[in-house]
This record gives sequence, structure tokens and C-alpha cells, in this order.
Amino acid sequence: MKLKNYVPMIAMAILGTSCANRADNNGIGIRMENLNDSVSPGEDFYQYACGGWIKNNPLKPEYSRFGSFDAVAEANREQIKELILGLAKEKHEKGSVEQKIGDLYALMMDSTRQNKDGYAPIKADLEQIEQTATREDLLRLLAENEEKGGSMLFGGYIGADMMDAKNNIVEIGQSGLSMGQKEYYLSDEESYKKIRDAFRQHVVKMFQLIGDDKQLATAKMEAVMEVETAMAKVSKSRVELRDPASNYHKFTYDALKKEFAGYDWDQYCHINYIDNLKEIVVGQPEAIKGAIAILNGTDLQKLKYWAEWNLLDGNASVLGDKIYAQNFDFYNRTMTGAKEQQPRWKRAVSTVGSVLGEAVGQMYVKKYFPAENKARMEELVKNLQKALAERIDAQEWMSDSTKMYAKEKLASFYVKIGYPNKWKDYSKLTIDPARNLYENMQAVREWAKKKEVEEKYGKPVDPDEWYMTPQTVNAYYNPTTNEICFPAGILQYPFFDMEADDAFNYGAIGVVIGHEMTHGFDDQGRQFDKTGNFRDWWAAGDGDKFKERAQVMVDFFNKIEVLPGLHANGELTLGENIADHGGLKIAYTAFKNAQKKALEAGQDTLKTVNGLTPDQRFFLAYAGVWAQNITEEAMRDLTARDPHSLGEWRVNGALPHIQAWYDAFGIKKGDKLYIPAEKRVNIW
Repeated sequence: MKLKNYVPMIAMAILGTSCANRADNNGIGIRMENLNDSVSPGEDFYQYACGGWIKNNPLKPEYSRFGSFDAVAEANREQIKELILGLAKEKHEKGSVEQKIGDLYALMMDSTRQNKDGYAPIKADLEQIEQTATREDLLRLLAENEEKGGSMLFGGYIGADMMDAKNNIVEIGQSGLSMGQKEYYLSDEESYKKIRDAFRQHVVKMFQLIGDDKQLATAKMEAVMEVETAMAKVSKSRVELRDPASNYHKFTYDALKKEFAGYDWDQYCHINYIDNLKEIVVGQPEAIKGAIAILNGTDLQKLKYWAEWNLLDGNASVLGDKIYAQNFDFYNRTMTGAKEQQPRWKRAVSTVGSVLGEAVGQMYVKKYFPAENKARMEELVKNLQKALAERIDAQEWMSDSTKMYAKEKLASFYVKIGYPNKWKDYSKLTIDPARNLYENMQAVREWAKKKEVEEKYGKPVDPDEWYMTPQTVNAYYNPTTNEICFPAGILQYPFFDMEADDAFNYGAIGVVIGHEMTHGFDDQGRQFDKTGNFRDWWAAGDGDKFKERAQVMVDFFNKIEVLPGLHANGELTLGENIADHGGLKIAYTAFKNAQKKALEAGQDTLKTVNGLTPDQRFFLAYAGVWAQNITEEAMRDLTARDPHSLGEWRVNGALPHIQAWYDAFGIKKGDKLYIPAEKRVNIW
């Protein structure tokens, strides 16, 4: 069952992985060569703080966006590669985790075998689709092909019921768009039309690579566009998907079959290993009804062409270099501006990490995550929780009852640091080197689906489940478990440095911690209570006051012109922008508390080093996390679909709302980034 969980588990950013690396600048963590002091902080703080890094780290051709953490990620991938290679070189007992990691990596690296096979591994499945005589048989095949890398016009998963967060429930929702979002199919804006035309050409070329002549390939492409454009018309936008209430509709199974007639739901459940379904959540009812109408009203041959496309598109990475290269050409080169494919070993490491992530993570933390890092992080989290409680108390616009419950929710955060308390069981997964890569990935999908049903269907939510692997450089907040999670991968430079002072660590990892905590109180997270249930716990009127303050953030970001004629999307990025804003305020409060405590203990924490005060180093550490180079194509793509603002605006868009930043750098009226106090965002 393939579907994004629309309950907003919110991550810090979309990042890769990182390695242990330190900055040795008199213990302050700030690398002076990363700055550009020819630029005034008040004119462009992003360039002031990151200009040196941007100049010294030109965009690598395999990337469409390359940031400061990605630079460190290169070394970390090397570390993971060495761990995997160490296993791949040795013989291991059949069925052991070591055998599975080593053999999957070897299968990914065997370009000779993949190129010899080409598209042959999916040929029988394509022929089965083409030979299907009835609509009913085709719909069955579509559902079955999810395990083969295909997809439906809707998808499903099993996860926490946001109205009963201690228990899991089956949910279905919109899917079926190869380009990911409806604007690529429907918008008349020139940039979208350009991508749409390129997609048409891409689909034709992909079908030609599996032996179709241009006339047939073009006919198949037109069918794909007809089906997916129809689906786009009934799909919600990324902004609309951010509203939890409007994306939750619970039905009994009998009511589902009545309300969404025209589809064999018994067959769908059987194929997905679900028996005796009693209740189900429909995320986007109009999209599901639209999908059923398309499946029943579209010419059967066109549906078969679309089914072939989904199988081909979903397996492009395992069908040899020619198909992979064409897939890269559209999804990476055209859509995001990347110039070159990643080396095969990096793709192999990523595949192993996606399939056996916690097994790799267990090796990773054993070698690269010191116990003292976890202990220091636990201390920082506690300090940030205290600071957020102070920030809550300081809000004059909140009633006492709302403050009281907000602090109860804060105290109830389930904190996960480094790695899981219990590791994922891979014993039922089979990786067989005698089978080709396509067959092994089918086995992976079948295993994953069965495991999801076995562990979650009709079961309570497991609070110890991790939604990221330990080696991931990222962090998240999950509202239905009210948890904040900081994998081992993020607990290193430039986010965290055991040898740096408090100014650096509170400005970097401290803001990350505060960011994830704030997600529990952003425009989405605030709608969930301390037990993870979707419930309005705010006192009358307080919610409206929050929305008024949040609208200031929306309006501010909507006015940002990221490229000529292209503005940021304040509605789409609201949650992340609020989290950055809150993270900065909370981390700065915690930093000041730490300074006070140190002074009381007789320690001098107010030193100016390399001409930088502690407060200046705090804000420079924050900005340094977002240093990056990025293509124009990626800027357009991310602005359209990513709930995170672009790196430049996570700095220049966030800091002008923080008074301490003005004080630290002497920002004054007349400076480009200056915002009058009465027009600044003021939430947490």
C-alpha cells in the first residue's frame, strides 16, 4: 500500500546523511572562511554568513541543490560504503542480515547483469497487462502490481488514527501523478507547460526503449496524459493537503462500499492482506471518487497503456543504464537541473539504506555515534523544553488555561535520540542473488506490505517505531505520538560539535531541537493534544489570535520573490516557517539560560572570539546550516512542492523577526532586512 501519510509528521528538511567533522576555530565552531564580510549583515545576512562557503563549494554536477550538510554527507556515505563493502566481500550465512546487505549491494553494483537483462525482467508483466481482456482483471492487476513497483490512482497505508491516536487504522488517499502534483498537469504558467511538454517527450522515449515504435509510444503517452490529467483535476493541492481536518473522513466498511461504489473493495482488501475490515479513513473523498470514475469510464486500452507506464516508471532504476539514464534526464536534469547521475555506488548505498536501513544504522551507530553525544543531546533537549515553557508563559495573547495545557503537552513529548530502543526485524525478508534485481525488489515490497499489515493492522500504535533511520541527517516531530526524534546522523557538525561552545551548539542543533518542538504548536501540530489525538484544546478565542499572528508569516513569505516573477508560497511553508521562528526564539532563550548558569558557576561565557560576540556566533551557527548552492530549476520545483522555504529564506526570512538578531549585529532602520517591530511575526 503506497501513500504518503497526510497526518503531518514534520521533518526539519530533506537532507542526506552526514559524518563526524569538526571546526577548529578556537572552540567556537564557526569557520571564518565561510563568511563574506564584504556584505553587510543588515543587507543580506545569508551572504554575510554563508557567502564564503557558497563561493568555495560550487554546485557539483550530480546535485541540483548542494548544501553545507551535503558536503559532509559525502564523507558519511563513504563511511557507510566501507561498512557495506566489508560485508559484501565476505561469505555470510544465508538469511543473515549481513548476507542481505552484502548481496543487495552487489546486485545494485552489477551493471553488466542489469544491462544484459535490460527491460526483460518486466516484459512478462507488461505482456500480462496487454493481454488483459476485461476491466475487472485489469483492476486486479493494478492492485497486484503495487508489489512490482506500479501504482494505483489511489493508495493506502496503515497508521495512527488521528482521532484515536493510540490505535492504527487503514487509510486511503489520492495518488497516481507521475509528476507529483496537479499544477504540472493543469497550470498555464510557462514553467509548468515546459515541464509538461518535456514529460510527454520523456514518456514516448521510455516506451521506445522497451521496443515500441514512435507511433505506438506516442499513443501510450497520450493515454498516460489523459488519465493523469483527469486525476490531477480531482486531486488536492499541496496547500490543501496541509489541513488535517479536511483530509480525514472515517467510514465503516459497508459505508465505504456504498459511498464509493464501482470498485471491488473486497478484492482490494484481499490483495493487500486485509481481512475483516471494519473502519477506514478516506483522506480525499473527491479524489477517490474521481479515481473510480476514471477507472470505470476510460477506454480499457488506454488504461492498459497507463498501467504499463506505471510499471515501467516505477522500475526505471533497476532495468539497465539506458532506461535509468532516460529517467534521470527528465526527473533530475529537466525538473531539478542536475547535470550528472550519481555514481553507481552511491545509488547502491541508498538502495540498501532504503531496504535495510536500520540494519545499516545499527552498524553505523556502533562505530560512529559516541555515547557522550547522546548524553549531551539529552541535556540540550531538557534545556530547550525548559526554554519553551518560559516562552509559553511569556505570551500575553494566550489565556492561562491554554498555557497550562500547552506546557502539559510539552512535558509529554516522547524524546528519541540517536537510534531505536529496539531494532527492526528483517528475518522474513529474502534477498536472493540468484534472482535479478527486479525480482528481489518485488520481494522487498511484498515483505514490507505483509510486515505492515502483520504489525499494524488492528493493533495499537507502537510508540517505539522510528520513521527515520539512525544514519539520517534530519529530525522530525510526529503529532499522533507527540514525539520528537533526532537520529544520530544529525548529531554532528555543522549541527552539533562536542568541542564547540554553547553559542554554536544552541545556534545550530539547539534551533533544530526548538524547531521540532515548535512543530507541536505550529498551525498543524497545535491541533493535536498531548495524547496525539486531533482535538481543539485551545481556550475560546486563543486559536483566532494564533491565526492572526500566523497570517503575518504567510503574508511576509508570499511577498518574497525567489526568482523574477516567482514568489514563495507562504501558505505551503507556514508550518516550517513557524518552526524556524519558534526554534530560534526557544534556542536563544535556552542559550541565555546556559550563559547565566555558567556565570553563576564562575565561568566566562561572554568572550568575543575572532571578532565575534557569543550572540553573533549563535546566529551565524544557525545561518551556516542553510548554506547551499542550487539550480534555478530546483528553486522552481521546490517552491512549488516543498513545505520548507529555500535555504536563503530560512535565514533572510526568519532572522528579521527576531529582536536579538537586530541587537547582535546592530541592524537599524534603513537596512534592507529591517522590519519595523510592529510588523514582525510574534508567536512563540
